[in-house]
Amino acid sequence: MYHSRNHLFGKRKYLFGLILLLFVSVICVAFSTEDSNDFDIAKREVLLRKIGHELLLQSGDNTSRVLPVKKIAENEYQITFENDLTFQPDSLMNTTRHFLDKAPLVGDYIVNVLNCSNGSVAYGYTISKNKEDEIVACTGRSQPRACYIINIKFKPTGINTAKNGYLLASLPFLAFVGFVFFKSVKPRRVLRDNHHANKFTLGSVLFDAKNRKLIINEKTIDLTGTETRVLLIFALSPNEIIERSRLQKEIWEDDGVIVGRSLDMFISKLRKKLEIDPNIKIVVIRGKGYRLEISS
Repeated sequence: MYHSRNHLFGKRKYLFGLILLLFVSVICVAFSTEDSNDFDIAKREVLLRKIGHELLLQSGDNTSRVLPVKKIAENEYQITFENDLTFQPDSLMNTTRHFLDKAPLVGDYIVNVLNCSNGSVAYGYTISKNKEDEIVACTGRSQPRACYIINIKFKPTGINTAKNGYLLASLPFLAFVGFVFFKSVKPRRVLRDNHHANKFTLGSVLFDAKNRKLIINEKTIDLTGTETRVLLIFALSPNEIIERSRLQKEIWEDDGVIVGRSLDMFISKLRKKLEIDPNIKIVVIRGKGYRLEISS
């Protein structure tokens, strides 16, 4: 019997370690993927500025500025300029391909040159890894000098989408395995905790949580259900700071009720009932919460 119990405990311990290892691995992969993507996206924005700089040079302007690149959607950017410019469609297409075709996280993309005045499309084309999907028109015709906005929209990359999908899909599996594991362990643990959590010695006061009473020198003081729940949290962590938000959440918000000054009222009532022992005090920790102080 003893051997089988140890064997079962060992199996549970091993399973818990495996779940923890898998969970940490998924989190690490997710964060490393996110960090890598953030770096590649930042690099892509730098390349967009270089495209703007190159267009100004081709327009004969080597003094005015490329304004900050605007990200207007998840995969869509706009390059704007300080002054008007002119451009050759062929040169624009060759410039974007030169900087973007080998850049990370860049697959297919659409380039539209917009008129600043009304947002109409002055010129546009589509670049694709599959040459048959490319759409290029009106090459060889110089565009008049005017205020233009270069709008570039990237197609989301399938690799990252799939990678994120695998990461997200693995989390419910880990959650399910963890639920099954902890469900099998929890009942005995709860019974054990309840057995020891019925009564607490607070200084010279006996706190009977089950029967909602404070007992000292054969004198009994009754507690309400809410007072009992508040004091139980303090009794489980004496001389430790209990955050105000935790008390509100565990006592009221978990039941769907959000309170403001109700907590202060119950703390005040508890203080009066604990005055039977001057060595027990609930003190306010400014900006944090409360602490049940028990002096020896």
